[in-house]
Amino acid sequence: MRTDTRGIRNFLPRTKWFGFGPRDQPQPPAVNNNTSSLTDGSPLLQQEEPQPVILTYEQMLQEKLLSEAGQLLIEKEERVFRELKESDAFTHHEEQLNQLKADRKALQDLVLQTLGQSLCLEEDSLAGLTSAVKAVIQEEDQDLLWKHRDQTPPSWRPSGWRKLHDSTLLSLVKERMENPSTPSACQIKLTTIQADITNMGRQLKEDLLSVVGGVKRCYPQEMDICNFYSKLYHQTLSASLMNIADFGLVDKDRTFLLRWVNEYYPEILAKPQLHSEIDSGPLGKLLPERLLKSLEDEYLSNQQGELTTIIRRVLGEEREKWNEGEEPETEDGCFFSPVAYDIIQLINGKVTSSTKVLGDPHKAQRITCHISKDLMDSYKSFQSDVIKQNKANSRSFIKANLDCIKQFSEVLNKERHLFTEDVRKSCLRVLTDMKQSAHTYLLQPLHERLKPQYRKLGTSDWLHQSEFKELLDGINKEGQDLQGSTESCHKELMGQLEQDVTVEYVRKLLKGKVKLKDKVQQLKAYLTVKDNAENLHHLFVQMGSEEDWLKEILFKIAEVLKLQDLPAIQMQVVLLGTDYPDLSEKHVLALLKLKTDLTKADRKSATDILHTLREIGSNTQPRSFFSRVQVK
Repeated sequence: MRTDTRGIRNFLPRTKWFGFGPRDQPQPPAVNNNTSSLTDGSPLLQQEEPQPVILTYEQMLQEKLLSEAGQLLIEKEERVFRELKESDAFTHHEEQLNQLKADRKALQDLVLQTLGQSLCLEEDSLAGLTSAVKAVIQEEDQDLLWKHRDQTPPSWRPSGWRKLHDSTLLSLVKERMENPSTPSACQIKLTTIQADITNMGRQLKEDLLSVVGGVKRCYPQEMDICNFYSKLYHQTLSASLMNIADFGLVDKDRTFLLRWVNEYYPEILAKPQLHSEIDSGPLGKLLPERLLKSLEDEYLSNQQGELTTIIRRVLGEEREKWNEGEEPETEDGCFFSPVAYDIIQLINGKVTSSTKVLGDPHKAQRITCHISKDLMDSYKSFQSDVIKQNKANSRSFIKANLDCIKQFSEVLNKERHLFTEDVRKSCLRVLTDMKQSAHTYLLQPLHERLKPQYRKLGTSDWLHQSEFKELLDGINKEGQDLQGSTESCHKELMGQLEQDVTVEYVRKLLKGKVKLKDKVQQLKAYLTVKDNAENLHHLFVQMGSEEDWLKEILFKIAEVLKLQDLPAIQMQVVLLGTDYPDLSEKHVLALLKLKTDLTKADRKSATDILHTLREIGSNTQPRSFFSRVQVK
């Protein structure tokens, strides 16, 4: 018995489905039967209505009208099973059922074939895919109807076409990822593994763009086809990459794989066309956490090893130059060392590239976790040897090192993303010690030569300006030997020298070798200290120092020497203690003992004020100075 081929009338307007449907048939233009001819005035002949064209089931399949063909079979299924009453009736309809089953098989094959071509259809072929998808949903709806009926369903119910749809797309995705299109340009610079990953990634990107650009229009919104495809591609690529990772990778292939997982793949999903249609959050990483961590640990270990090796080589070359008696390079008249620049560029490059490979700046910081030991401790040891052995070229190397120390410090303070906080602080402590050691080494000979002038400070001879002028002349003369550092480092060195001289000045003054018995002597001492402070600071400004605050210390000390009223003296002590919390009671007592007209009770009242100030505390940013001034 032949299948009912009553078909459908294809000239009838088709109802749009979920906002889309087969392309609308062109409609004949509307005609006004009362309109006269524009040429001869005779009425136009009434346009005849087109005769309906009836398509057979076979013609529907041929025209890819799959949803219409499916609907035809569903209607026949409904009609046949309404007529079935008893077992003898089933025998009567057996031929119809067999033919219906065969027709369903033909439709199913064509639907699956169309679905299997989803990603290679031209724009004008998407109507067939739309019809195939609608046929799948019609079958799903029919399965649901039979589920709620008491009647025995047909042998093909439930049809499970939705599962067939999903498995067909999965097979399609796997086939395309296993046999990706290869670009015409040769991939000579890529290893076999890198080429395989690249080709799969390119196929994934092209296919997902095809899904959101065309395939999506063939599906109802509730099927969420873009996210369905993205999940299939994610799972397929993930499985392939896990197989590659388990194979065992050389360093460059491991790096390439991690970069695809953490950088290239997220960049693909972040493309505007895909980001607006695909929710990448639920997809997660391409590799499981255990495997990903193992690969990342191996990568980090390799990067740390490379960093340590290069740092040791750079420091080794610098040490070799020093051992052979070479002078550092000079630039604009200043000694220069490439150590800091080379190592900073290396660290920055390693961490920056690792951030991309690992997809996490905090993980990338682990590369520098040993930097305080591999670099700073070794660098500090090198500088200590340079200072200890004090070769002919040692001072030149230390001057060059000062600029390196400054460069390292700036990177640690400004480029914090390169280091963990613990490493950063540890390195800065080492650099601070190194700078102090370098300053001490460069300045110590000058202080030795200035000892004769230092001895006169705070004595009766000191009250004569000529004695202090000798100190200024000595500083100016000896300071010439300190040239050779970069401008910024020289300023810091001169600032350190100014602080050293000021500390020595205050220390000698507080020794109490001069006694100020009355107001006249105290006023003279005030003028002397104030004048000394101005002349000293003026000289150091000319030499490059920018430590203006040191002058203010001497001004405040001079004020204490001048003041006669005890409350005023107490207030000045408070000002000193507020600005310099390291000012101790010993310092205050030593200063007040210079004024021999003050009683012991007067001095104690001033120190009590200082003690009270300590308990209250201060909101100002304190400076350290008096802790360097040793008093008995």
